Amino acid sequence: MDINKKNTPLIEMRGIIKSFGAVEALRGANLHLMPSEVLGLVGDNAAGKSTLMKVLTGVHRADSGDIFFEDQKNIFNSPKDSRKKGIEMIYQNLALAPNLDVVANVFLGREKSSGFIKNLCGWLNEDLMGKETKELLNRLKINIPSLRVNVQRMSGGQQQAVAIARAVAFQARVVIMDEPTAALAVKETGKVLDIISNLRENGVSVILISHRLQDVFNVADRIMVLRSGETIADEKIENTSMDRIVKYIVGG
Repeated sequence: MDINKKNTPLIEMRGIIKSFGAVEALRGANLHLMPSEVLGLVGDNAAGKSTLMKVLTGVHRADSGDIFFEDQKNIFNSPKDSRKKGIEMIYQNLALAPNLDVVANVFLGREKSSGFIKNLCGWLNEDLMGKETKELLNRLKINIPSLRVNVQRMSGGQQQAVAIARAVAFQARVVIMDEPTAALAVKETGKVLDIISNLRENGVSVILISHRLQDVFNVADRIMVLRSGETIADEKIENTSMDRIVKYIVGG
């Protein structure tokens, strides 16, 4: 990788302000994300974490402030705009189709077909989608015994893995995860954190929103704290502690 690119933030958000009526959700928040980095984004409820990510993904439009992608200023008017840059967000509800299998969920809305008039009068190319799904899961070291099991029959950790695979399947460069381990047991949490580490090894940057500081400290390179819509701390994991981060969060 070019040394200059490696030292240039993949994403930079500067002075983001967003209000909803009289409520000022973001008050000049800043964020930067480096290539192949896991950034923990933490803060109390209503700190502005989700709003900041919805601005980044084009769900909300900031009242003021700038977003840069690879040092180029961008305006994201919709999730489609941010997705074109390779930014994908996995929400807490995962947005999976429970009555469909793993392959169908990975390619949901972006199915591959074949036939006389491709994507119009053709049929689903199940073999190709199955092959690409298996290759993707192997690359991310995700172990799912059968790709043809409906996801509603899978564990919470396996469903989270499918959602991550779907996000990465189409050249994602940034994956944002909203509380991915909140409802998982210890063993499944460990597996999801391993997948996050594998994403980093595969050159994908991750923003991890979580209230579980232990998870963030286990996998993140850096941690950023939002409080009342402002960025009040941004520190490398090795240079801080959970006690220090808790004080930032609660204002101690």
